[in-house]
Amino acid sequence: MRRILGLLFVFLTFSVGEAENTCMTCHEGVADIRDRDSGMMQAILQKADEAGVKGNDCVVCHGGNPEGKEKEDAHRGTLKYFEAHEGPKAFYPYPASPWINEHTCGMCHPNQVAAQENNLMATEQGKIHGALWGFGAKEGYKHTYTNFGGKSPDPHKRLGTESYKKYMEELSVLEPQGFPMETKELPAAPTAEEIEKDPTLSVYTYLRQECLRCHTGGKGRERRGDYRGIGCASCHVPYSNAGLYEGKDKSISKKEDGHMLVHAIQSSREVKVNVHDINYSGIPVETCTTCHNRGKRIGVSYQGLMETEYKATFDAQGNGQPKLHTKRYLHLTEDIHYSKGMLCQDCHTSNDMHGDGFFRGANLGAVEIECQDCHGTTTKFPWELPLGYSDEFSTQPKKGKARGTTKTLAKYLHQGAIPTDKGDGFLLSARGNPLTKAVRKGDKVVMHLSSGKDIMLSPLKTLKKENKISQEGLVAMDQIEAHTEKLECYTCHATWAPQCYGCHVKVDYSGGKQNPDYLAASKHHVNGKTGEVDTLKDFLVDGEVTETRSYLRWEDPALSQNGEGRVSPTIPGCQVSLTVIGKEGNTLLQNHIFKIPNAEGAGEEGINAITMSPVQPHTVSKASRTCESCHSSLKAMGRGINGGKYFADQTKTTIVDLMRADKTLLPKQVDEQIPAIPNLKHEFSVMIDENGTQVQTVGNHWKLSQALDNETRAKLDRSGACLSCHQEIPNEDLAVSLMVHTAKFAGVTIDNSMHKSIVNKSILLGAWVQVLGGLFLGGVVVYLYMRRRKQMRCKKD
Repeated sequence: MRRILGLLFVFLTFSVGEAENTCMTCHEGVADIRDRDSGMMQAILQKADEAGVKGNDCVVCHGGNPEGKEKEDAHRGTLKYFEAHEGPKAFYPYPASPWINEHTCGMCHPNQVAAQENNLMATEQGKIHGALWGFGAKEGYKHTYTNFGGKSPDPHKRLGTESYKKYMEELSVLEPQGFPMETKELPAAPTAEEIEKDPTLSVYTYLRQECLRCHTGGKGRERRGDYRGIGCASCHVPYSNAGLYEGKDKSISKKEDGHMLVHAIQSSREVKVNVHDINYSGIPVETCTTCHNRGKRIGVSYQGLMETEYKATFDAQGNGQPKLHTKRYLHLTEDIHYSKGMLCQDCHTSNDMHGDGFFRGANLGAVEIECQDCHGTTTKFPWELPLGYSDEFSTQPKKGKARGTTKTLAKYLHQGAIPTDKGDGFLLSARGNPLTKAVRKGDKVVMHLSSGKDIMLSPLKTLKKENKISQEGLVAMDQIEAHTEKLECYTCHATWAPQCYGCHVKVDYSGGKQNPDYLAASKHHVNGKTGEVDTLKDFLVDGEVTETRSYLRWEDPALSQNGEGRVSPTIPGCQVSLTVIGKEGNTLLQNHIFKIPNAEGAGEEGINAITMSPVQPHTVSKASRTCESCHSSLKAMGRGINGGKYFADQTKTTIVDLMRADKTLLPKQVDEQIPAIPNLKHEFSVMIDENGTQVQTVGNHWKLSQALDNETRAKLDRSGACLSCHQEIPNEDLAVSLMVHTAKFAGVTIDNSMHKSIVNKSILLGAWVQVLGGLFLGGVVVYLYMRRRKQMRCKKD
C-alpha cells in the first residue's frame, strides 16, 4: 500500500511540475492568447504536451528555454523537440513575423501562411508601379517589381473553388501585365553620386523611405495611429493608436510605446477579446486604418474621416486636434456599412485579405467581391447573376447561367467562424468563392457579422417587390438599364471621396541628408524581429523626402472608366511634380512632371505622367448623388473642377509684390510666391481638355482604365438643359407668353415641385402630340394614297 501511495505521490508531483508554465514567473498576469476552451488554445496545449512541457503554451509560439531563470537564458534557443519537429526553431519575440511564421502560425494555418508572400499587402505591387509610373513609367505597364521579388506557385495550388481557379486563369490571360508569374525585388536606394547622373532614380529613395512602410513584412512607422504587429499580427493582434500596453503582464511597460494593447488574437465572431472587462469580436476597423490611410485612403474614408490642414477643433485645455497617421481630419458622413456595424472583414473574403498565393498588380486584381454579390439588381437576385457580373474587365455586361449558392466550403475556410445554419446556401463572390458570412434565406440574405450581430438584408429585387425603393432609385436602377450595366453601384452611392490634388515631392540629397530605408530594415531580421524595431538607424540611405499637396477636395468625385470596364468615381492618384536637390545643393529637377510617349492616346510628344485613379471610395450612403452632380458637371465628365477654369496659367511663376497696373514689379528684391510647374498646362483635376484630348493618365494598371470616351460623355452631358426651356420664357413665344401671364394672374407659384410637374407634363404632352400627330399624318397619307388608287382604278374602268 505504501509503495502504491509513494508512486502516486511521485506521479502527482511530476504531473504538477509538468503542467507548470515557468514563463509565468516573470509574465504573471499575461492573458492567454486565446480562451482556454477554444479549439486553437487546445491545439497549442496539445503541441506543448507533445514537446514535453505540458501546460506551457508560450513556447509553442515563442520558442525559448522554459528552464531559464534569467531573461537572457529564457529568451534564447528552443526545445530539442522543436528542432526535429514542427515548431519554433529559436526564440521568437514576434512569432507572427512572416520571416519565421511557417514554424508558428503555419503549423495550424499552412494555406494562409503559404499565400502571404505574394499577397498584395506584402508585395505592395500596385503602389510600386504607381510611383514608377509617376516618375516617368520606368517599366511601362508591366508590374515588374515587388518589395522582395518572387514567383507565383503552380496554378493548381491557387486557393479557392474550381470555378474561382478557372476564372482567375482566364483573367490572368486577359490582363497579363497585372498578374505576373514572377517579379523582381525593388532596386536598392541610390547614392547621392548616382542621383547626380540620373535624378529619376530618386523614385527608389521615395518608395523606400516613404511609401513602403505598410507591408506586412515589417512593423512600419511608429507614429500615433500607425502602431501595429507584423505578419499575421498586423491584423490579428490589437494595437491602440498610442501603441501602449494595457494588459496585466507586469513585465511589460505601460508607458513605453510600440506594444500591443493586450496579449490576444482578434479574428472571428467566435473569438472574444477582453480589454478592461469589455468583450469584443472581429478585427476593428481601426486595425485596418493603421495602413489604409494613405493612397486611396479607403480605411479612414470608411469611418468618414477626410484629412485637413487645420487643427480645429480645440479640446478642454485649448489644444488643437492631435495628429492621427500624421494628419488631422474632418468627420464627414460614414460609409453606411460602417454605420450598420460592419467591419472590413464582413465584406472582404479570406482571399481578399490573405491572398490566393498569386501576385496581383493592384487592388482590382486582389478584390473578388462586388456590391451585387449581396444586393443583386432590381431584376435579379445575387444567386441569379452569372459569375463575373460587375467584374467583367470588359465593356459588355456579363451574361451566362446563374451562379447559385453553395453549402460546400474548402477545408481552410472551416478554420474561421462558419454559421451553423446554412439556410439555402452561402452566396458566391463575383469570382466564385463562397461568402461565408452571407447566407441565403428564401428571397433575403442573413449577414452573420464578425461583431456577433446578425443583419437581415433584403436584395434590391425583394425591395422592388415590396415597393420599398424610392422613385428616384427605381428610375436610376430599374428604368435606366445602362446605369446597372455600365456603372459601379458606388458611382452613384459614394457621395464623396478624398481628393488630394498634386503630389509635390522633394528629394533632397544635399548636406549628407539621410533617412531610414524601411524596406531594407524589414528585410533584415533576427528570428523574425525586423530592423524597424530598435535598429532603424542602421538602415539610413542618402536623401530626405518631403511631400505636400496643391489642394484638397471631397465633394462629387469625377468619373472615369475603371479596369473592369465600368464607370467609376475617380480621385487623384500619383500626381507627381518632382524636385530633386543634388548633393551640393544644386537643383537637378524642379517641379518636374514627366511625359510618357505613346501612352493613352498620346504620340511621341507624350502625355503627363500624373494620374487620376478610379476607386471604390468606401463612402457609400443610402442616398445617392443627385442626377445633376454628374449630368451637368464638367468635373464629372473629366473636364476638371469648373472645367479647369479656376486656376491661372501654372506654367508661369507667380510673383506677388508692389507693381504697376501693367504688372511691372517695383522692388528689386522679390521672392517667387508660386514657382512654375512647366508641364502643367491644365490643372491637376483636368483629365481631358475642351477638345476631348486626354491630358493626363487615368489608371495605369489595367487595360480598360481611361477617361470617359466621346460617346459616353455625349450620353452623360446634359448641361444647358435649363436653357432649352427658358430661352422661350417669358415672352419669346406667343403660346409660352400666354401661359406665363395666365399663371401670373392666377397667382400660381412656380416652386420646385410645380416646376418638376410642368416639365413632366411638357414631356408627356410633347411625346403624345408627336406620336399622335405622327399617327394622324400617317393615316392621312395612307388615306390619300388609297383614295388616289381608287380614283385611278375608276378612270381605267
